[in-house]
Amino acid sequence: MSNNKYPYLVALALIERGGKRALPLGGKSLSIEINPGEDPGLIGESLAKDLLLRIFQQSEDLPLKRAAGDLSLLLVQVQMDQMQNKIPLIKAEWIKSGNKDYFLSELRDTCNGIWSLTFNKYEGSKFLSFSRS
Repeated sequence: MSNNKYPYLVALALIERGGKRALPLGGKSLSIEINPGEDPGLIGESLAKDLLLRIFQQSEDLPLKRAAGDLSLLLVQVQMDQMQNKIPLIKAEWIKSGNKDYFLSELRDTCNGIWSLTFNKYEGSKFLSFSRS
């Protein structure tokens, strides 16, 4: 069986570090696919936390800023072949252009599940699902 049949869950952060766009990411392979309309749960929270800790540790070197407002922290589910072939191209284009709408459009075409992660003082962390359009 090909590795391409297994989904991969990836946390992405659209940030500016020292005035330059960056897109750090971290991921984990999944044994089963998450329904795009469902909450990614603890595995999604864990990936986001790990990525945010890495980013936080790097903040001593250069100032950090969210580069896409509430869409600056995303979780995507993608097939392994797309993770290896398409995500690096999407990432490079966003770093070069900063075009958030194009970036999100490409993610929608490539990924089977996109969630933003937000924090509300009264509700805590919350995943919001994006549907394909």
